[in-house]
Amino acid sequence: MHLGGIHHITAITADARRNLSFYAGLLGLRFVKKTVNFDDPSAYHLYYGDESGTPGSILTFFEYPGAQRGRAGDGMIHQLVWRVADEASLDFWEERLEGAGVNVERQSGIVSFSDPEGLDLELAVTGASQRPLFAAASGIPPVFALRGFDGVRAYAENPEASAAALGSVLGFGRSTVDDETGAVAWRIGDEDRSSRYVYDRPPAATGVQGAGTVHHIAWAVPDDDQPAWRERVVAGGLYATPIIDRVYFRSVYFREPSGVLFEIATRGPGFAVDEAPDQLGETLQLPPRYEDLRPRLERLLTPLTSPRERERKAA
Repeated sequence: MHLGGIHHITAITADARRNLSFYAGLLGLRFVKKTVNFDDPSAYHLYYGDESGTPGSILTFFEYPGAQRGRAGDGMIHQLVWRVADEASLDFWEERLEGAGVNVERQSGIVSFSDPEGLDLELAVTGASQRPLFAAASGIPPVFALRGFDGVRAYAENPEASAAALGSVLGFGRSTVDDETGAVAWRIGDEDRSSRYVYDRPPAATGVQGAGTVHHIAWAVPDDDQPAWRERVVAGGLYATPIIDRVYFRSVYFREPSGVLFEIATRGPGFAVDEAPDQLGETLQLPPRYEDLRPRLERLLTPLTSPRERERKAA
């Protein structure tokens, strides 16, 4: 029984249209689901990923219009890292991003930049042995497309406080420690999909949850293993929620000792349970308990049309 790497990452935005334009339009991720926060149906929950929303490719956002810009601090994830194939891919992304007015930093094997709300992002040449998870997107050759998450970086004042939980309870393996920078790296997963989880020394300023910050990270498990994982987390001294049905997967939430909110999410049933695979993200999908709110929510929520849907309707 083991965790299978990143399932998804969830962040916060104050502007769903700009968010959609950046992640689906500029970065070429597929808009795979338009739904609401199941705990607060007045807020959008937007999902991006590869062609089918495969675990390991999924980035989601809660939209809170007008939310103040947040700031990552101790106990928060501050950077997301995607895989790309090679240096030629980084050449492509450097030119594409700069052409869109995005400030880019280039190093060997890495392109770093931020989204419109300040969330730090990185493209890295890594993970060549693992199956690429990419979406088809206009203007982005498949060979250059983002290939799924490689990992995240979080801030932790005392990363050793999390060592027992990550290693003994969750099965992460420690990979590196950089004495100069204080970075401590862990890896989880298998041959099919592995992910890095890195701690950096935090800035002096206290973190503030808001637009441009990460809310939580989810790790993938086979569907049948989730109850046993919840028992293991609780036995390891971590408070865990009951198993919660999120329609597209089931979830258990808990905080690891450094403060980052973790989720253990099942791989199924997936995003095609309520939409045809070729029409993912085109219709507002609601869990059954909120279906009676549809007329009000459709008036409240900002109309969104993905680049793919626009192209298909224009053809």
